Amino acid sequence: MEEILLYFSLKYQGDFDKIYQALKCKEKVDVLLKERLLKSLKSQYTTIISKDYPSALKEISCPPFVLFYYGDLTLTATKCIGVIGMRHPSDYGTEVTKAMVASLVKENYTIVSGLALGIDVIAHKSAMNNLGKTIAVLGSGIDYCYPLKNKSVYQAMKNNQLIISEYPGNLVPKKFNFPRRNRIISGLSESILVTEANKRSGTMITVGHALEQGKDIYCIPGRVGDALGCNHLIQQGAKLVMDINDIIDD
Repeated sequence: MEEILLYFSLKYQGDFDKIYQALKCKEKVDVLLKERLLKSLKSQYTTIISKDYPSALKEISCPPFVLFYYGDLTLTATKCIGVIGMRHPSDYGTEVTKAMVASLVKENYTIVSGLALGIDVIAHKSAMNNLGKTIAVLGSGIDYCYPLKNKSVYQAMKNNQLIISEYPGNLVPKKFNFPRRNRIISGLSESILVTEANKRSGTMITVGHALEQGKDIYCIPGRVGDALGCNHLIQQGAKLVMDINDIIDD
């Protein structure tokens, strides 16, 4: 059954709805196509019925049928926190992200983010620079680094951390892939820390998934005149964070 799930995931390039329909309608397996698709696979994988599939993802809406990955999958079973934010942070957002991540990894948190420009890649780098662990969830195929600017971080994480995607191979990311992957970032995380964000952004989509999943949201307060997403979330009931103890004590 694991190979059947893998076959449909490869055939339909990780599209949850198409895979679901294929299974529901008991679509027949093309043996020759299956053989060709399996031969093309470079990454490791786990399926929703595999023993090593992240248990946290079984609790979310529409859990991926197959996860493709490079690195240490056991990191998904550690104490994970999502660290997310805007793609073009201020100097304040950059520095506070670095400081918070450095403190979190010292408390044995694994940092989960999306390897995007800005806060995401800053969080991954800071985790590694402080000898911590980090997980990147891609919105592209597992073998397609997007954005290309983060290739060096992608390679470092591929070898020593964990990179995962529900999309196989070199699939070029589509716009709707990123909001969908955000459910995985929040799903793997016990809680979410937003360090700097706009009021309307992909960060807020991740926060929405996290709230749906019953996760706590922590926010660094923003300065008046800067991006107001965090302040807005705090007004809505997110927990204000001034230092790492606000998360640990909670």
